[in-house]
Amino acid sequence: MRLAIRAPREFWLGLVYLTFGAGGLWFAQDYPMGTAGRMGPGYMPSAVCLLLLLFALISFARSVQLTGEPVGALALKPLLLVLAGVIAFALLAEPLGLIGAIIALVMLSAAGSPEFRLHWAPMLGLVGLIVFCGAVFVWGLGVPLPLLGTWFSAWFGH
Repeated sequence: MRLAIRAPREFWLGLVYLTFGAGGLWFAQDYPMGTAGRMGPGYMPSAVCLLLLLFALISFARSVQLTGEPVGALALKPLLLVLAGVIAFALLAEPLGLIGAIIALVMLSAAGSPEFRLHWAPMLGLVGLIVFCGAVFVWGLGVPLPLLGTWFSAWFGH
């Protein structure tokens, strides 16, 4: 039985999932796993990478079952702006805090879309995302990330 790739986008998506899932598992292999009740630093990255590997299998199966269009040209501007947003988040999380880092991430990433406009509804969504991330990660899970970073310590006396 010969399998032919009939949906190239699904195939390449599966390859991306496979690459990131396998690479993430390889990087996380030295971190302690812990248990579901007391997760170690390798637990969540490994779980996410296993999900990526599952998605890779699903995409590969879909690539031979479905019929799809070929992969078009690489959209370089959105790719670079999303990457810049993630890098900005990593670099600004400490000096600006969670609030500033999320604003930088969202604004840079959104700028990659031709539909991006500064309207009240997306800004309201951004505020909601900031509140949600602060509630879940900082207050709920206790992630040691300040809401306002070191750049604001002179103003607020931290």
